[in-house]
Amino acid sequence: MDLSEELKQKIRDIPDKPGCYLMRDRRGGIIYVGKAVSLRKRVQSYFRESTRRRSPPKLRSMVNSVADLEYIVTRSEAEALLLEGKLIKEYRPRFNVTLRDDKRYIMIRIYPQHDWPRFELCRIRRDDGGWYAGPFTSSAAARTACDFVERRYGLRKCTPRVPDAETYRHCLDDIIRQCSAPCIGRISREEYHKRVEEACAFLRGERPAVLREVHDAMTAAAEQKEYETAANLRDIYFMLRQVVTRRINVSANRQSRNEDAQAALDELCELLQLSTRPDWIEGYDISNISGTFAVGSMVCLIAGRPQRNRYRRFRVRTVDGSDDFRMMAEVIDRRFRDLMEKNEGLPDLVVLDGGLGQLHAAQNVLMKLDLADVVCISLAKKFEEIYVTGSSRPLVLSRSSPALRLLQRLRDEAHRFALTYHRALRQQKIRESVLDDVPGIGAKRKGLLLKHFGSPRALLKADEGELAQVPRIGKEMARLIYAGLRSA
Repeated sequence: MDLSEELKQKIRDIPDKPGCYLMRDRRGGIIYVGKAVSLRKRVQSYFRESTRRRSPPKLRSMVNSVADLEYIVTRSEAEALLLEGKLIKEYRPRFNVTLRDDKRYIMIRIYPQHDWPRFELCRIRRDDGGWYAGPFTSSAAARTACDFVERRYGLRKCTPRVPDAETYRHCLDDIIRQCSAPCIGRISREEYHKRVEEACAFLRGERPAVLREVHDAMTAAAEQKEYETAANLRDIYFMLRQVVTRRINVSANRQSRNEDAQAALDELCELLQLSTRPDWIEGYDISNISGTFAVGSMVCLIAGRPQRNRYRRFRVRTVDGSDDFRMMAEVIDRRFRDLMEKNEGLPDLVVLDGGLGQLHAAQNVLMKLDLADVVCISLAKKFEEIYVTGSSRPLVLSRSSPALRLLQRLRDEAHRFALTYHRALRQQKIRESVLDDVPGIGAKRKGLLLKHFGSPRALLKADEGELAQVPRIGKEMARLIYAGLRSA
C-alpha cells in the first residue's frame, strides 16, 4: 500500500471525534463516504496491514484507490449519520452501496396534535408538525421499539384518523396488544395523550427505568427456567437498548452542557461586572491571506447555546492590504448599523478574536455609532488573555474556568465559520481562473470540464485521452487544453 507522506500525515492527525470521511482517488473524485463514532479509529483501520491481508477484494480495491481524504467533524453520531446520507446522495461514490437506490434510514413518527395519535415508521423527515425519533441504523430495532411502546403504553395501532365503534368491530388489539381502545371511549383524550408523552419520553431516553424493567423481567424469567420467555425478552432488551441507550447518554450530555453553560454565563456576569447575565453573545473573527479574500464572521450564542440561524458572514469591502484592525472595524460597523436599522436589539456581550488592537478598533466604531454601552471584549489566542474595555491589563482565567471554556468555544466557532467562507471564495476563484488563459475555452466548455472532473485539481491531472472524453471537446481541443494547462 503505497501512500504519500501527505496522506500518511492526514491519517495520523485525524481527530478522535464523530463525523464523516470522504476518500478521493488520484483524480480527486470522491470514491467513498463513511461515518464513524471515532474518525481516527475508523479511518486508520482501513490502512492497517491486517486490512490488506484479510479484507474482501472490494474493500482492498477501494483502499488501494485512495490518494487523498477529507473529514467533517460533527457533534454526534446521529448528525454524522444524516450527513453521510446527504453526501452519498450528492456525490454518488462508486464504492458506496448503502443509499444508492434512495434508501433512507428508518425513523419513528407520531403527530401529537392529532386527537388519538399513533406511532408509525417512515424514512423521510418532513416539516409537517410530526415528532420524529431517529434515524436508526437498525430497522429491526426501530420496529421492536415501536411495537414495545404501543404495547406498554396501550396505544392504538389502527390506521383511521379518528377511530370509532366501527373500527373496533374489526380489531382485537385491546385483547392481544393491550390497546386502551379509545375508539369505544375506554380512555379519555387527556389520559391517552399522557401515555403518548410517556412513550415519547422513553424513546428520547428520558425513562431509563423502563429499560431496566425489561432487563429485570428477562433475568427473572431465566431464573424461573422460562427460557423461551427469557430469550424473547433478551431480544427485545438488546433491540431497545440500541434505540434508547444512545439517547440516554445524549440527554445526560445535553443536561450537563446546559449546566456548564449557565455556570459560564454566571461567571462572565460576575467577572465583567454586568448588570444582567449575558444571554445574547456574539463572536467575531477575520480571515484573509495577505489581505486577499478578506472575510469576517459573526457567530451567536443564546443562553450559552449556538444559534446557527443567526450566524452572519461578511466580505470585506473597504480595506486593501493586510489590516485586521480595519477589517474588524468594518465588520462591526456593518453589523451594528444593520441591527439599529432593523431595530432588533443589541447583544449583551461582543467577543472578538484578537488582542487590544481588535478591541480598540471595535470600540471606536461603537462610540461613533453612540453604542459605547455595548460590552466588548477580546480573547488573544496565544496565552488565552481576555482584554476588557477600559483596561490595558488582560484577565487570565484558570484553564478549567467555565467562562474561559465558553469563550474559547465561541472564538473557535467564529474562526471556523470565517475560514470556511474564506476557503470557499479561494476555491471559487481557482475554479474560475484555472482555464482562463487556455485559448479556445469559453464559459460553456469551462463548465463542462469542471463538471466532468469535479475539481480543478482533478482536471490538472488529466491526460489528453481523458480530456477528449468530455462532451464537445474532441481530440484536437483536448491537445490544446492539455498544452495550455501545462503552460499556465
